[in-house]
Amino acid sequence: MEIIKTPLEGLLIIKPDVFEDVRGYFFESFNYEKFRNLGLELQFMQDNESKSKSGVLRGLHFQKPPYAQGKLVRVMRGSVLDVAVDIRKDSPTYGKWESIVLSGQNKLMYWIPVGFAHGFATLEDDTIFFYKCTQVFNKESEGSIRWNDPDLNINWGINHPVISEKDTVSPFFKNLVSPF
Repeated sequence: MEIIKTPLEGLLIIKPDVFEDVRGYFFESFNYEKFRNLGLELQFMQDNESKSKSGVLRGLHFQKPPYAQGKLVRVMRGSVLDVAVDIRKDSPTYGKWESIVLSGQNKLMYWIPVGFAHGFATLEDDTIFFYKCTQVFNKESEGSIRWNDPDLNINWGINHPVISEKDTVSPFFKNLVSPF
């Protein structure tokens, strides 16, 4: 397993060891001891899975304390453009974002720590997105930022995304009172 740092402190790309042969492939998507040995002592409280058609955009979401979530995300089938935005107000990269293409083929994972807003846009039909969370979901603690915020200027790579009603009315980044 390889950990690749991004320009945003704590946001990591994880490249698992994948073993392939004529039968298919095998890899460990999470192993507590291996992650701990790499400096990531994580305990997960909830797993989530979504299936989406091409062009669906979900985000940018986060959970406020005391239900703030770190997320280990990956794609089981299909592909997404995955985006993480630093919303830690004392961070030197506050308001900066990074993106990566995660796919069932590349098997990369993204570790998104507490203090980041997260979203993804599906690039293929029947994309299955899976993520482990360090805290359970709590409706009263959910927060969001407008996916097409002009100050963030995220290039999602799709012109007319399918989005939820909630995501169409999320606040703009300039109005965010960060709880982190």
